[in-house]
Amino acid sequence: MTSDFFEKYDIQKFENDIPTVNFDCGDDDLNDFIKNEVQFYKQQLIAMPYVVVEKDKTDRILAYFTLANDKIAVTDFESNSQFNKFKKKNFNKEKYLRSYPSVKIGRLGISKDLQGTGIGTNIIDFIKLYFLEDNKTGCRFVTVDAYNAAVSFYEKNGFEFLMKKDDNPTQLMFFDLINLRQ
Repeated sequence: MTSDFFEKYDIQKFENDIPTVNFDCGDDDLNDFIKNEVQFYKQQLIAMPYVVVEKDKTDRILAYFTLANDKIAVTDFESNSQFNKFKKKNFNKEKYLRSYPSVKIGRLGISKDLQGTGIGTNIIDFIKLYFLEDNKTGCRFVTVDAYNAAVSFYEKNGFEFLMKKDDNPTQLMFFDLINLRQ
């Protein structure tokens, strides 16, 4: 995460008084979510929305993301042997479980005028450190159902495919937080 990011921007939990009407990331689904669905997800405790705003200016959302509890489980794999390979690669003969705790990036939208500036990578770095440094419940992985168009962005940020499925509009990807400790 670049140090000047937090000199210019704040990341905060979404509050009702922050206007969403002018947010435009160029994706109708992501725009609709922040404008029309975010309140429902927050009220129903389905996902926690966060916004990126300029310091001392909370009247314009520059980017947003949502986080929710998740897990990587045996059912995410096409076979038990694929899950066993995942466990062997990531856990070195540690106690094996049938699922491993994670946090899911549910939505990530960046205003069109800030795309390509590195703000997305700063958000991903923030999420990784947020759960590594203040891991309240146990969280080993960060997961995302990445749109195919965003796969290269997540790969650039250290995410790997859990299972690559060419016929899906999204790809389940993960980042192992333990890698930040090594």
